[in-house]
Amino acid sequence: MSVGIIMLVHTALDRAEQVARHWAAAGCSVVIHVDGNVGRKTNAAFQKSLSDVADIQFCKRHKCEWGTWGIVAAAQSAAEQILANFENVRHVYLSSGSCLPLRPVDELIEYLDSRPRTDFIESATTADVPWTVGGLDQERFTMRFPFSWKRHRYLFDKYVELQRFVGWKRKIPNGLVPHMGSQWWCLTRQTLSAILEDPERDTYDTYFSKVWIPDESYFQTLARQYSTNIESRSLTLSKFDFQGKPHIFYDDHLQLLRRSDCFVARKIWPRAERLYSAFLTDAAGAMKKTEPNPAKIDRIFAKAVERRTRGRPGLYMQSRFPNQDWENGVTSGRYSVFEGFSDLFEDFEPWLAKATGSKVHGHLFHKEYVEFSGKQTAINGALSDSAAHRDYNPNAFLTNLIWNTRGERQCFQYGPSDNQKVGWTLARDPNAQISVISGAWAVPLFKSNRNFAEIRKIAAKMQQIESKHLNVLRSPHAKARIRIWTMAEFIEAPMEPLQTIIDEIGQNALRRLAEVPRMTDLKGFGQFLQNLKNQGMHPYLMGDFPVYSEDDLAPNSQPRKPYLVQ
Repeated sequence: MSVGIIMLVHTALDRAEQVARHWAAAGCSVVIHVDGNVGRKTNAAFQKSLSDVADIQFCKRHKCEWGTWGIVAAAQSAAEQILANFENVRHVYLSSGSCLPLRPVDELIEYLDSRPRTDFIESATTADVPWTVGGLDQERFTMRFPFSWKRHRYLFDKYVELQRFVGWKRKIPNGLVPHMGSQWWCLTRQTLSAILEDPERDTYDTYFSKVWIPDESYFQTLARQYSTNIESRSLTLSKFDFQGKPHIFYDDHLQLLRRSDCFVARKIWPRAERLYSAFLTDAAGAMKKTEPNPAKIDRIFAKAVERRTRGRPGLYMQSRFPNQDWENGVTSGRYSVFEGFSDLFEDFEPWLAKATGSKVHGHLFHKEYVEFSGKQTAINGALSDSAAHRDYNPNAFLTNLIWNTRGERQCFQYGPSDNQKVGWTLARDPNAQISVISGAWAVPLFKSNRNFAEIRKIAAKMQQIESKHLNVLRSPHAKARIRIWTMAEFIEAPMEPLQTIIDEIGQNALRRLAEVPRMTDLKGFGQFLQNLKNQGMHPYLMGDFPVYSEDDLAPNSQPRKPYLVQ
């Protein structure tokens, strides 16, 4: 007895010819279905190229499109022809033009001869399969799908919504229990002929013609009606990604395919010369005889799916960005953001760099330019100080900065005068340490020599921006380590919060700070805030500042000394 091979071909006809000759040379009977979408001249040339092989035939053509009935109709036509014209066929193996035999065909024939009444078809109920992608499992059997998912996606989705809304449900004929599985099966003559000659076939065909992706359910369901011995697995190695798209095998997958011990693999890249030359060979160059075991390489595919869906922390593909919250970490390392500190303290950045050993930048998101440390014009990874380049994608600028400087803690200043598009990224990044002195942006305005009407206008705008930013930082979706002080609260005892911040950065061995940076002179700041109130602008983010400070009441007193640890 022999094995009959059905080949569903729609592209790369030269490779399909090569594989068909390989099957026929080993004594297999081959029936080829050429997709009806292939041009007549191309099809005629393909048939002529194989006309010299007696055991290769061509069947009636159907137009095939993913997810539609045409693929099942093609398999039916080819199966009917192979059963009618080749009486010595005991098993029929369904394959595609992109399938490649991995082991000598004689081994497949021998393997099936030792299991003459076994059907190899993946067949499981919808409740038992985890691989359905697209939100349609049981619904694919109770709804109608007259529209192509690929060509008429809008109509497809709207018709599904309509059926759900109205509550339409199709009746499954004759009490069938729908099963699903890989379309690449190997059935015995008895089972396959029983399916094709069933008196109720017209009923079943009418029903399954409106099922979504019927090639994964038609034979899988009906085989359960007639088979006496089903092994629910496919002899063809086929792997799918998280979107349900098949993995394509290339030349560098040679050893991976050898390890699978499977008889056939799909989907092979048509230009994988090394694979075709390695496997379409004689028995001496083929793999050892063993039970097919695709589970051997499942771990590798699981890692590939994880790498594609999660990636590496803070590293993004050039071709696409992941969906929000799908990324494996917003950034690749920890960093610190200081808001209001450089406004309140003099020479804060050099002091922080000395105290922590970190790289301390100015306002990286300044609207006019990027304030890199040391006034550099470019740093690691060719990141320039151009605001235009940065603002093309502020989030990518941040992730690139952290990725390119891995191993070195980055610190930078941020405030309401900076580009605010990066605010949510900072807030939801667990790697971010954000320290905020709210209202400190008013100090530079207090020190400025602007007209008060202009100061009032700027202050109102800055307060509005910072208020929205603080709402983001206080959002339940924020994942960064965030500390917020009002300016009045902070200047009462600056030592403790600064010590906490330095300890969290943790670049150097933990030690108590001997001195905080020099705080700017705030004499008259309370009156400045009162003047803003008098002009109709209420500065509430600074906290409760007295109109007159102790320094205001004692103008001849000595300047305040730096804070020291006792």
